[in-house]
Amino acid sequence: MSDIHSINEAINKRAGRKLGPSIVVGLSLLALIYLSLITNRIAFAALVLIASILGLREIIAAFKSKEIYLSRSANYTAAVAIAAGAWYGGIRGLLVTTVIASVISLISLLRKGVENFVAKATAAAFALFYIPFLTGFFILLARPHDGFERVATAIVLVASNDTFGYVVGVLIGRHKLVPKISPKKSIEGLFGSIVFNIIFGVLTFKYFLNLPIWLGVLVGLLVVFTATTGDLVESALKRDFALKDMGQFLPGHGGVMDRLDSILFSGPALWLVLELATRYL
Repeated sequence: MSDIHSINEAINKRAGRKLGPSIVVGLSLLALIYLSLITNRIAFAALVLIASILGLREIIAAFKSKEIYLSRSANYTAAVAIAAGAWYGGIRGLLVTTVIASVISLISLLRKGVENFVAKATAAAFALFYIPFLTGFFILLARPHDGFERVATAIVLVASNDTFGYVVGVLIGRHKLVPKISPKKSIEGLFGSIVFNIIFGVLTFKYFLNLPIWLGVLVGLLVVFTATTGDLVESALKRDFALKDMGQFLPGHGGVMDRLDSILFSGPALWLVLELATRYL
C-alpha cells in the first residue's frame, strides 16, 4: 500500500494536482452533460449558460484583483441574452445579441465616468467575447437534429487532447513546450495529443457524424491546436493575474474556467467545419 501511495504522490506532484478528485469530477461533468443532452437539448443549453455565468464570476473576480471592476449583474444578464440568442436565433442571434450586449456594456461604463475607462471597457469586451460568446457555439452545435452527435464529437476530441496530452506528459514528458506560460506542458505530451486526436477524429467522424474520415483526421489536428491554444491563453491570464487556478469550484480541477479553457476555442472551430461539411460534402 505504501508503494501505491508513493506512486500516486509522485504522479500528483508531476501533474501539479491531485489525480483522484480530478477524475471523479471529470466523470461527473461528463455524466451531467450526457443526461442534459438525452433529456432535452434545451437543458444542455441551460447547462452551458450556467457554466458561462460561473466562468464570468471567476473572470470578474480576477479583474478585480487588478482593480478593474465589472458589474456582475450586467454581465450575467448579457450571458443569458447571448445564450438565448444562440438557441433561438442561431449564429445570427449569437452575433447580434453579443454586439448589443457589448454596446450596452460600454454605455453603462460611460455613466460611471472616464477614469480608467479604457481598461474597464477592454476588460468588459474581453469578458463577453471570451466566455458567453465562445460558449454560445456549443449551444449552436446542440441545435440541429444531430446535436447530440456534434456535441459528443467536440467533447471527445477536447477530452482526448487534454487527457492523452496529460498522461503522456506525466509518463515520458521531458522537453518543455512553453515553459514561461505553462511549465507542466511538454512536447511529448503534445505528440500524445496529436496521435490520439487523429484516432478519435477518425472514429467520431465515421461513427458519430457519418462524415469522411479524412475530415476527422483534419479536425482532430485542428482541435489539438484550438484546445492547446485555449489552455495556454488561460495559463497566460492566470500568470498575469498571479493566480494558480481561476477558482476552487471544481475539486481537482480548480475553477470552472480551468475546465472551459480548452473548450472555448474548439467550439467555434468545430461548428464552422461541420457547417461547411453539411453544405458542401
